[in-house]
Amino acid sequence: MPCVADWLNNPFSIVQGIFAQNLPNSDWEKKVTDYFKEKLKENNATNWVPSLNDVPVHYLKPNSLVKFRCMVQDMFDPEFYMGVYETVDPNTNARVLHFGKYRDVAECGPQQEIDLNSSQTVTLERQTFYCVPVPGESAWVKEAYISASQARVSPSTSYTPSRHKRSYEEDEDMELHPSKQKEQHIGSGGDIHGCGEPKRLETEASAGHHLISPNCSPPLDLNFPLPGEKGPACLVKVYESWDSYKVNDVLEVYGILSVDPVLSIVNNEERDNSTLDPMECMDTAEEQRVHSPPASLVPRIHVILAQKLQHINPLLPACLNEEESKTFVSNFMSELSPVRAELLGFLTHAFLGDSLAAEYLILHLISTVYARRDVLPLGKFTVNLSGCPRNSIFTEHIYRIIQQLVPASYRLQMTIENMNHSRFIPHKDYTANRLVSGVLQLASNTSLVVDETQLEQGQLDTTGVHNVKALGNLITWQKVDYDFSYHQMEFPCNINVLITSEGRSLLPVWRGHLEFGESLGLVAT
Repeated sequence: MPCVADWLNNPFSIVQGIFAQNLPNSDWEKKVTDYFKEKLKENNATNWVPSLNDVPVHYLKPNSLVKFRCMVQDMFDPEFYMGVYETVDPNTNARVLHFGKYRDVAECGPQQEIDLNSSQTVTLERQTFYCVPVPGESAWVKEAYISASQARVSPSTSYTPSRHKRSYEEDEDMELHPSKQKEQHIGSGGDIHGCGEPKRLETEASAGHHLISPNCSPPLDLNFPLPGEKGPACLVKVYESWDSYKVNDVLEVYGILSVDPVLSIVNNEERDNSTLDPMECMDTAEEQRVHSPPASLVPRIHVILAQKLQHINPLLPACLNEEESKTFVSNFMSELSPVRAELLGFLTHAFLGDSLAAEYLILHLISTVYARRDVLPLGKFTVNLSGCPRNSIFTEHIYRIIQQLVPASYRLQMTIENMNHSRFIPHKDYTANRLVSGVLQLASNTSLVVDETQLEQGQLDTTGVHNVKALGNLITWQKVDYDFSYHQMEFPCNINVLITSEGRSLLPVWRGHLEFGESLGLVAT
């Protein structure tokens, strides 16, 4: 069992040591990356790193090493920073070199000033990604990652909770049911301060959607693609190979957590100054608000290591192409046949004895776009299960079963209200200079269940027509055309679409149509 060393609780000390030992060489950055890469290979050390997916931000130590499993929702413009800078003591004229990498704010010791005109200053560039938790991630996936975690966390103040961690779902539940929170702290003794401080900690960062910045009247939209999503949004600052990542990629990043309150103060001052003198800042107030949100609401992660995830299934190896993965697959090949038979029997029971529908669903779940021939996606298998009871819980039961089988999914209820008022297609907001998310901004291999049994008589407006067209393009071409006002930009995707409907679907499903009960002889073929 690896001990909790400085590299986990105080990674800056490790970076500082490597930086000091390798001056004036410029390869100290590579040595930092190599050091942490080797550390994370030791005895499942990755399980000791706290995850922002599982632990509220206020339970994590600032400037500690954390990890985050996320989807790239947007990419901001590159930013410049001082990779190396020099401080000077005005009294003694002593000079000290510092590294600015992995920091949001340049630091200097007491009685020191930053020499902005120093010849030792090195200006570098980094890329900022706006990342959100994987949309539609299944509950069993989250629970598996939480149970595998061995991280030990506590609030960043002197308060020490009785448990080591709590999920975001529990944090949200405490906010919605304050009585539970009161009961949790009853009996903790007569210390009034000991009771009051934990309550502040519990609610300080739990209600992400409802926190309001002091200088902003409306609440900050965390820009989650799906309604009702929970968890943190993060500004992920990448220092190398950022060209290899793109929007909608699923990443697992390891980096240094930055929640410095100074960030909010600096951003507020910049916003006030730009209001007084607009020529000093080219960014609009809305853009500053979106790109520099309060760190307590949208923390920053300065990436040391990052990897693109092929999947988020915690029961499978992270990379399916390596030799270890081939061994893993060969070990359970003999069990595939009985497992498939058991799954087929279970799904047949769920489909009220329709074994053909169960076969179709299995083929649908394992389908994936493996190649593209010109514009034609190869491997997709959209299924339209018609003959489903109208306004019943049948489709909901099918979706719950799918949730237990796939890592990420979403049920889209195709009502007139949703089609006319929901935002399906992501679009560019040029005022805030950000990509506003939509329901169809999903990670690869997400299962989308379209419930057409909810559709009633009514009229689609312009938004509704565009949403239906977007669903059709997704099904036919496995792409979503993001709206950039002046032009459309195609974003290829790999999303399994299952449509449940009373009659044949209104959406373009040329193959994969099956009428429920057909194999039982209940309907005419």
